[in-house]
Amino acid sequence: MNIEEKINADIKTAMLAKDAKKLEALRAIKSAVLLLKTSPEGLTEDSAMKAIQKEVKKRKESGDLYTQQNRADLAEVEAYQASVLEEYLPKQLSEEEIKSQLQAIIAQVGANGAGDMGKVMGLASKAFAGKADNKIVSQLVKQLLG
Repeated sequence: MNIEEKINADIKTAMLAKDAKKLEALRAIKSAVLLLKTSPEGLTEDSAMKAIQKEVKKRKESGDLYTQQNRADLAEVEAYQASVLEEYLPKQLSEEEIKSQLQAIIAQVGANGAGDMGKVMGLASKAFAGKADNKIVSQLVKQLLG
């Protein structure tokens, strides 16, 4: 079952269960997938994962903004939608797993200062594609090189 079929099946299930909150999140994914299908590169598992990751990131950033503005009700909605979307992503690596792999990448590149961050991030972003948030990876690279 490909990602599109899985999303459609989950939308049907959410409709039958009358779960409006989950349905809203699933429709956001479906919208992203439909846009990918009409794009020049087409729909692939990799492009779908990137699109879903982008949607999760949007939800988390919005939730943070709502929290800062004391709008817990809206932040809760965004957090719920992000959790629904994350179900379609591969398991995210823990900080310790990321750190150990980053240390191997740093040793491989021979990086020894903050000036080599670009080299490390280039390899790291490919190695952690879909498995870790680039923001966390970037912070850990700065910490390890700095």
